Amino acid sequence: MADVRTHIEDMGHDVWLIDLFEQDIPYRTGAYLIQDEKMVLIDTGSGKSHETLVHGLQELGVTPDMLDYVIVTHVHLDHAGGAGHIMELAKHATLVVHPRGARHVADPSRLWAGAGQVYGDQLEHYFGSVKPVDESRILIRNHGDTLHIGQRTLTFFDSPGHAKHHFTILDPVSDALFAGDAVGIRYRTGFTGWDFEWVLPSTSPVDFDPVAVHRTLDMLEQVPFSTVYHAHHGRSPKAEAIAATRRGADEMAALIARVYHEDISAADVVPALREWVVEYLRSIGCEPGADLSPLNFDFMVDALGLIHYERQRRRA
Repeated sequence: MADVRTHIEDMGHDVWLIDLFEQDIPYRTGAYLIQDEKMVLIDTGSGKSHETLVHGLQELGVTPDMLDYVIVTHVHLDHAGGAGHIMELAKHATLVVHPRGARHVADPSRLWAGAGQVYGDQLEHYFGSVKPVDESRILIRNHGDTLHIGQRTLTFFDSPGHAKHHFTILDPVSDALFAGDAVGIRYRTGFTGWDFEWVLPSTSPVDFDPVAVHRTLDMLEQVPFSTVYHAHHGRSPKAEAIAATRRGADEMAALIARVYHEDISAADVVPALREWVVEYLRSIGCEPGADLSPLNFDFMVDALGLIHYERQRRRA
């Protein structure tokens, strides 16, 4: 693994962000390590990111068998696809998961098949492979449940909107919320090449629900923390992340309602998303670069999620 790239950020309070170089792109997806009396990893990335994750842990002086808990915010492949891989090495660890996600880490076959319907023959190219986790090593955390790891006690909050199997985790020592994708994606300068950063929600298939987004954000506004730790990628002030995610979810839902027709495809939606993102950024005082290609993958995945949402909404 000598040629594996590493980039690690010290978030303070013994929390570290390990860049997973998802799709070989920096500042795209990260895993967080909490070093306390118990060693905790939050999100694993995909199976394709496994070597990068292990190498990043080693850069911090940590081997997988030192981990006590591996927490996955939700079971999308870019967050939990590598859970089985790391658990094979983390012999003493317990995997912590949302109640709706537990069966999918124990038997990822349905998850893999569902992802195959979205990504087709590119599935392994994007995400590598998946491995099951023994049920005896899985710990479910429900809304309001806690996990004591030393100086801090983590609290879990059911946080649907991006995914039904999503929780967020409050760390009172860091005064931060490990948010997965529940409070948006932070697009960083190292990812886009632009001179500003901003937050938008991810509407990836198949659980995007703007009503649930509002409920989650309304709930989290009442939880005391100052900073959001995004899986994609890094930190945002709480107020900024919540406001941008709320506005983005509403405007993206309005966009798909406007352009939808029965035979619509992602290729039909992507140009509208591109135009909207440019308008959105200008409305917050930012001028996007001429090259929007860093956002191409997100445009495609968000378009698919929006189509599924609008189709289900109209059928209901």
